[in-house]
Order: sequence, then C-alpha cells, then structure tokens
Amino acid sequence: MSAGDWKELFTAACAGNLPLVRYHVRSGVDLNHAHPEFLSTPLVASLLEGQEAVAHYLLDHGARPDLRSELEGLTPLQAARQAGLGSVEQRLLALGLDASPEPAREPWWTRWFDRLIA
Repeated sequence: MSAGDWKELFTAACAGNLPLVRYHVRSGVDLNHAHPEFLSTPLVASLLEGQEAVAHYLLDHGARPDLRSELEGLTPLQAARQAGLGSVEQRLLALGLDASPEPAREPWWTRWFDRLIA
C-alpha cells in the first residue's frame, strides 16, 4: 500500500465516490489507518461528510466500528450521530457498541495548543 492510495481512498470516501472506494478496498488499502497528515479515519471522515453508502461499505469490508479518529476526537458512532445518519448509527449499535453518549474528545490540535500557551 502506498500513502497515495490511502489518500485517494480517503478523498473518495469523503466525496462519496463508491466505485473508487471499492477499487482501493479490493487493492488492499488499510481502512483503519489514520495517515499522519490527516489524523482521521476514512470511516469517520465519510460519516461527517454524510456519505452513508460509503460508510456502510467500509463497515462491510473491515473498517473498525470502534476506532476513534484523532483529528475530530470522534468515534464512528459519535460521527454518525453528529451527521444524523440513523441507519449507520443503528448498525453500529447492533454491533454492540455502547449506546450511552460518550463525550467527544477535544481534537488533538486543541490539546496541543492548550499545552503550548500554558
């Protein structure tokens, strides 16, 4: 896997380009990787962009339903709730994820900035 392949997968997931997402999944791109330049996962990013079909496809093909995205500080369940994607939220709950509202973590850059100015 090259970083370019992952980046193209990520961009396609956010844009809702399901055929390109399929191509990269079949090519073996790691769906659970958070590239150091992005610090986000394709699943959480696609959810926040409202790409419901892509999110279901990623879950079907191995995206971890519990993997928090560091950039946004959100789990997939939190992202689905924030985006109002009820079918994805219900699917994640059916997978056994905790339904209690877990507080979102502050994004990494706010924690970094707080330490910088302290």
